[in-house]
Amino acid sequence: MTAIRTSIRRSADRYPGGDPAAGIESLHAFSFGRHYDPDNLRFGAILACNEERLAPGAGFDEHPHSHTEIVTWVVEGELTHRDSAGHATLVRPGDVQRLSSAGGVRHVERNDGPDPLVFVQMWLAPKDPGGEPSYEIVSGIADSTPYALPEAGAMLHVRRLGAGERTAVPDAPFVYVHVVRGHVRLDGEDLAAGDAARITGAKDVELLAGQPAELLLWEMREAP
Repeated sequence: MTAIRTSIRRSADRYPGGDPAAGIESLHAFSFGRHYDPDNLRFGAILACNEERLAPGAGFDEHPHSHTEIVTWVVEGELTHRDSAGHATLVRPGDVQRLSSAGGVRHVERNDGPDPLVFVQMWLAPKDPGGEPSYEIVSGIADSTPYALPEAGAMLHVRRLGAGERTAVPDAPFVYVHVVRGHVRLDGEDLAAGDAARITGAKDVELLAGQPAELLLWEMREAP
């Protein structure tokens, strides 16, 4: 029987990035850009979990991606997305946006609205690199309906909890828990907004909300 192993990563320990003078603030949970850390390159299929804050009018100019599954969850505001495959969309809270960069795609991400934009963007490694880029938005994700990402052998669960409510962590070889907002307790550890847990060999694990909370849980069943 595989022992359950849990690693807690605090929001304050994320690598800072972005360009604050241009209205872009980024916090990276994994080795990223100039913050190279050979001991923190990935967990399961997850390569990046970035918290992004864009001031009104700020954004990322057109830039390339390849061989990556990019999943975005908007916390506050509206994200304007445009890509070289012809997609132009607004992504709002409650939407899951997926961009499969495959053999290569370019995109723009901006805050064209009047309010600050906050989003969490997660990059996952595909099982089979290459191919043609694809894109989709799924609106109004419910707690009981996980979002499947078979290209990366992963499943995203969105959990919204009231104070005192519990939720089960999926039994899986790898589970990544990101606290979007609120406060939860995991195996005696308190996790606040921006904190994360990396669980290996998860079985019969629960999360308890100390206050209303929103969580993103990645269930991954295949080793990288």
